[in-house]
Amino acid sequence: MKKETLTHTIDASGKILGRLAVDIAVFLRGKQKVAFLPYIEPTDQVIVFNAEKIKVTGKKMAQKLYRTHSLYPGGLKEKKLEVAFKNNPSWVLKEAVYGMLPKNRTRNKIIKNLKIYNGEIK
Repeated sequence: MKKETLTHTIDASGKILGRLAVDIAVFLRGKQKVAFLPYIEPTDQVIVFNAEKIKVTGKKMAQKLYRTHSLYPGGLKEKKLEVAFKNNPSWVLKEAVYGMLPKNRTRNKIIKNLKIYNGEIK
């Protein structure tokens, strides 16, 4: 059986972060296809551009935190969404999509099919 690869192009300008991440996660998993099976590794690719123009609702920009821990004493690092979005808006979108994918071995393989650009595609 030959795997069919589809490429979805999404313009992120003016869209809300969470709702956009849901749409991207559905395309990456291939759930919109008739022949969807959860154990088959999808080959669909998603290209997102204008990631710096994503909107966030409410007070999330000032209140949402991204936390990582190095497993050493005092190794907790926190980063606000405002700072993370200013430094790298594509990282914020990728983290949102990554959290919406299934927590199993296929997650790291699926996220490789996502390409995010901060400007227009030439």
